[in-house]
Amino acid sequence: MLTRLAIGIAWLLHLLPLRILNPIGQGVGLLFLMLGKERREVTRTNLRLCFPALSDDQRDKILGGHFRAFGRAVLEAGIVWWGSEQRIRKLVRMEGYEHILALGGKPYILLAPHFAGIEHAGLRVSMESPGMAIYVRQKNRTFDAFLRRKRTRFAGTQMISRQEGVKPMIRALREGMFLQLSPDMDLGPKDSIFVPFFGVPCATVTILPRLAKLTGARIVPAEVSQLPKGQGYCVRIYPAWENYPTHDVHADTQRMNAFIEERTREIPEQYLWMHKRFKTRPPGEPRIY
Repeated sequence: MLTRLAIGIAWLLHLLPLRILNPIGQGVGLLFLMLGKERREVTRTNLRLCFPALSDDQRDKILGGHFRAFGRAVLEAGIVWWGSEQRIRKLVRMEGYEHILALGGKPYILLAPHFAGIEHAGLRVSMESPGMAIYVRQKNRTFDAFLRRKRTRFAGTQMISRQEGVKPMIRALREGMFLQLSPDMDLGPKDSIFVPFFGVPCATVTILPRLAKLTGARIVPAEVSQLPKGQGYCVRIYPAWENYPTHDVHADTQRMNAFIEERTREIPEQYLWMHKRFKTRPPGEPRIY
């Protein structure tokens, strides 16, 4: 019942103009900052590990900006869930789509790191061509079904859960669909190796180079950023990586982390710091969280 109520409120809010919805979202984020002690402390720990040269005040500024960006993204997601195509195109602009067109229809994997606007980016890109995205099943069945329905609202888009494995991904790529992949989460030691992320050993899944090797798909990295003053979002698509994958899975995975780190340094408050990115530790190292 509460889930349906929350969805109903989100629907009502999406009817508001962006100039009003934006500050409300930031306010919701600050409220979460005050009330969400666990996520606040996870975020603070991640920022301390990744930006040791910054002062506490500088890191706290990023922390506050992160929760504002998160709250804004949650409320503004209603626009891509229910808004018209025209409104979505106005909300989320794209740069660099010519890099995808340059592939001439060859299969590709869109590397989409977990920035605040990832929901907006996924739906915006799905408007251009049929694709498949990987998602984590939600514990709440009502919300899980809702997300699947909304993320596949445009023709040809499919969602598969991480638990289904790589076979559906391989099949989708071989059928000409693109695959949106966001492998920058700590999924435990299985299929992971430790590579640096902001200089900290980080358990990172190797699915990106493995899929590229199995399917011949090109890797097209992307970044989504929230624009200032409530002007919406920008999905920036970069040229497909050359000489990828190599024979060295460790180096290929580290290249992915390095790309995400570079983009994060540009907009540090918008990366998903609430996630326990360093939960899995190398043997013998103490727990971080």
